Amino acid sequence: MFKRILIANRGEIAVRIIRACNDLSIESIAIYSHADRESLHVKMATYTYAISEDPIKGYLNPDLIIEAAKALEAEAIHPGYGFLSENALFAKKVKEAGLVWIGPNSEVIAKMGDKNAARNLMIANGIPVVPGTEPLNALSIYEIYKIANKIGYPIILKASSGGGGRGIRVVWKEEELEASFNACKREALTFFKNDDVFMEKYIQNPRHIEFQILADNYGNVIHLLERDCSIQRRHQKLIEIAPCPTISSDLRRRMGTVAVAAAKAAKYTNAGTVEFLVDDSNDFYFMEMNTRIQVEHGVTEEITGLDLIARQIRIANGEILDLTQSDIHPQGYAIEARINAEDVHNDFIPNPGTITAYYPSLGPFVRVDSYIYKDFTIPPFYDSMVAKLIVKAGSYDLAVKKLHRALNEFKIRGVKTTIPFLINICNDKDFRKGNFDTSYLEAKINDLLPQERFDESDLIAAMAVALVSHFEE
Repeated sequence: MFKRILIANRGEIAVRIIRACNDLSIESIAIYSHADRESLHVKMATYTYAISEDPIKGYLNPDLIIEAAKALEAEAIHPGYGFLSENALFAKKVKEAGLVWIGPNSEVIAKMGDKNAARNLMIANGIPVVPGTEPLNALSIYEIYKIANKIGYPIILKASSGGGGRGIRVVWKEEELEASFNACKREALTFFKNDDVFMEKYIQNPRHIEFQILADNYGNVIHLLERDCSIQRRHQKLIEIAPCPTISSDLRRRMGTVAVAAAKAAKYTNAGTVEFLVDDSNDFYFMEMNTRIQVEHGVTEEITGLDLIARQIRIANGEILDLTQSDIHPQGYAIEARINAEDVHNDFIPNPGTITAYYPSLGPFVRVDSYIYKDFTIPPFYDSMVAKLIVKAGSYDLAVKKLHRALNEFKIRGVKTTIPFLINICNDKDFRKGNFDTSYLEAKINDLLPQERFDESDLIAAMAVALVSHFEE
């Protein structure tokens, strides 16, 4: 087993990986920017390395990270999710430096990271895909109009190198196409340094179902059941459920078989996720494959009893997968709610600041993955997610009730969070019945927004400012 692993990430996922390392008696190295110097992952790691004064650049510099790994004698690098986790060049450089990359090889990352290449690979292997095109950049706008009319509106434009909800535009009618195409190209170039854009038929109001994959280096591939990720806002997931409360055993079996076939077609190793869209007729289509651990991996851990981060490390260390598909059965239902520091009454804009009180939920089958604590100041430079609340119960109905209870117990003061909004989702009758798709929040968001109230901590802060002002006068 590895003696020491560097974690090329920050925040919640870095904390999660450190805990897995501790369970396996592996030393951990946390890298950090100046803005992250007080983050929990820095306090927990065996060793730490200041990667950059800049809040972002260090986490995105492969050479600096590899230099840190060598300086502190790491044997392997775990990329987590986000940042460079799906960067094929980084994975290649790690291997060339004589280190182990905890994830699939760089060739697979490159192939599956190119949406068009991944799509063609799936077609060649009989995997169902949404009707669509090659990249459109070499075509004239008039040719693009012709293709869209042939596919039929609505269509969706996607960045070939996209992810995380970026570089996506839904086009409902011909008049919107040119402006949407140009906007999609600009966003793709900004976020992915690649402005290739392709077109697909837009499947209206599908369910977003993904299958967790585990594959070793010896050709053994299994899936660990599915997650329903349909509760989304602007293509960003808010709540994830495992297993999906509304698909049949037959559909689960068929989708799982296809997910494993997709992973085998890609010659995939380590942990990954095959994502599908499922329409009203229960027809399903390959959407993409994520070549990293997912934010929502915890719900799969809860229903399978498997530590996915530990499994990633063990596979990267050369261990054979000691599980077969027949070993995997769902043990109840798990739900994850992402808690973000955001102002829900101001278009969900991030709301960084200092945590004045922090009381995470407790109780049987309640789990909190987070990197914050009382008196910690959330930096303004990163994703607004500050905690993941994960609950498990014997049925979906009981899991929703437990999530509702746990959200009501969860207290974060000093910043505004999405907790009240998530509580209202739990109270919604359609969510309680599992009656939702990717249009759920778009249709219901105004009804789900909590009543605005003046927070107790805001009142205390305002009084303190008023008193200081009074005495200064």
